[in-house]
Amino acid sequence: MSSVPFGLCAGCAHQRVVGNTRGSSFSLCGLSRTDDRFPRYPRMPVAACPGFRPRDGRPTDAEDARRREDEPHG
Repeated sequence: MSSVPFGLCAGCAHQRVVGNTRGSSFSLCGLSRTDDRFPRYPRMPVAACPGFRPRDGRPTDAEDARRREDEPHG
């Protein structure tokens, strides 16, 4: 399968590229399995997504802020 630009999804840990027998590639959102807010095959290109998580595992700014809010304040 060749490299296909999928917008924000291309760098997301939840994305999986799937192909069909005719050689087309589609971006499958893994979050769609557990959360109805996310379409199984989102319309491309995706420019913004609340479920985005970088492939390298770093938390997004929103996740980092939420985590700090949840920490006990000594």
